[in-house]
Amino acid sequence: MQDQQHRKTAFALKMLTRSPWIMHFNTGACNGCDIEVVAALTPLYDPERFGIKLAPNPRHADIIVVTGALTKKAAERLRRLYEQTPDPKYVVAVGTCAISGNVFRHSYSVIGGVDKAVPVDLYIPGCPPRPDAIIQGIVELLKRARKEAEEIEAEAAED
Repeated sequence: MQDQQHRKTAFALKMLTRSPWIMHFNTGACNGCDIEVVAALTPLYDPERFGIKLAPNPRHADIIVVTGALTKKAAERLRRLYEQTPDPKYVVAVGTCAISGNVFRHSYSVIGGVDKAVPVDLYIPGCPPRPDAIIQGIVELLKRARKEAEEIEAEAAED
């Protein structure tokens, strides 16, 4: 039974690396990082060459791209989105605010970085990071997922 679960996980990871769907979530940013994330999804940067597409809702998403300092209200919504996203799933914190809260971290309504609410798999620093850096980060995450799938398959083959 565990072998079958390993195969399903490896298959899901392989599919994710071929056509990852991302969902963008703003937790309370100045919109600088949001503009760069949206720019990264335009034909100018052509993320579809890597299979990257924008998901319409969390149930279709593979990767959650989060921007902005995490506010108390947004933390609840982010946790809910994370739970609604099917496994395997990844979270990417884009920008200094999403990583640490930046200049807003001492505000009464800000908890800090995204990792205070959900586990983060990749941090892309910058204020704001360039669109090509965002795409490069997601591509590196996909390489990591591909490697993870290969390791699971090798482990299942040994058993």
